[in-house]
Amino acid sequence: MTTTMTTTVTHSLPPAGLPIAIVGAGLAGLTCAQFLAQAGHRVHVFDKSRGPSGRMSTRRSSDASTEWQCDHGAQYFTARDTHFRAQVAEWEHAGAAALWQGRIGTHDGQRFVLHDSALQRFVGTPRMTSPAAHLVRHMEQLPQPVRFQWQTTVQPLQAPTGAGWQLHSPEHGPEAQRYQAVLLAVPAPQAAPLLEAVTPEAATLARSAPMRACWSVMVRCPQPVPLPVDGCFVEHSPLRWIARDSSKPGRSGPETWLLHASHAWSEAHVHDEAAAVTAALLQAFAQLGGPDPASVQATAHRWLYADTAPPLHVDGWWQPETGLGLCGDWLHNGTVEGAWLSGRHLAQRVHTTLATRTA
Repeated sequence: MTTTMTTTVTHSLPPAGLPIAIVGAGLAGLTCAQFLAQAGHRVHVFDKSRGPSGRMSTRRSSDASTEWQCDHGAQYFTARDTHFRAQVAEWEHAGAAALWQGRIGTHDGQRFVLHDSALQRFVGTPRMTSPAAHLVRHMEQLPQPVRFQWQTTVQPLQAPTGAGWQLHSPEHGPEAQRYQAVLLAVPAPQAAPLLEAVTPEAATLARSAPMRACWSVMVRCPQPVPLPVDGCFVEHSPLRWIARDSSKPGRSGPETWLLHASHAWSEAHVHDEAAAVTAALLQAFAQLGGPDPASVQATAHRWLYADTAPPLHVDGWWQPETGLGLCGDWLHNGTVEGAWLSGRHLAQRVHTTLATRTA
């Protein structure tokens, strides 16, 4: 399903031959960039972070005694769509992803219950950022390589002139390059203000996708934690998910656990200090049989836009007459796979429009 909106903006698509700008280097934006670049388009990707991956994120650090890492965003992904399954197989072949065969269960408030499921769960290897890093390396080696510009915060869009779209950022001011299309692959609450001045209808679409916060706590343990699960959905607790991150394939270092708070708890404590959040979630972990909070080292991270409730269940949004588009998991089904499918769909729509225009 694809949503196309009518807008009051009357300018036309800029001249062919100009590059395409993609804002956001999570999986949706990278996938969109990959397909467009493979189709022969020049693509520039902008992201406010220091590197790619979005919420497929891994925290890495080291202290005087050891190095550690922990996936603190997306925990795993499934692959139901035939095309995405082929992409995952390519990542597996490249060593960027692998099947996680951990013991997955539920804690119902009283006890752990292991799942007897054939569901395949994949993770990036050696960390969740690896598929994104693999895509970036591939795109930098294409005959028409994708250009990546990191630590660039794109400001609200301004209507394009006949020369095309121009992007502005506080870090670099106006970009000298003009673009024939601008594609936003950012969370809905970040997309809305970028769109307001050029297409209020698309801004309204973005505001219709409420996104929820999630606190995550990364826990380094001095010894293995004797729980019967490697990943667990938690009920009747401030926690909704715990995972023995060090059980995932390709990991090394000390026993490391990831704690995700429930969305309700996270929203209620969204402005709390990280130390207070860490103490509360470590105590909830201890009540499940986790280690004494005083015996571990822990680091908290707050995701303001962790997921969409509910996602919009559309493939993406594309306005061919102006060259403006949106993709992301919030537009699809809220999953890693949904992000990939949304980026792929938008790239196909954009390529069809531009190919027709230059035919």
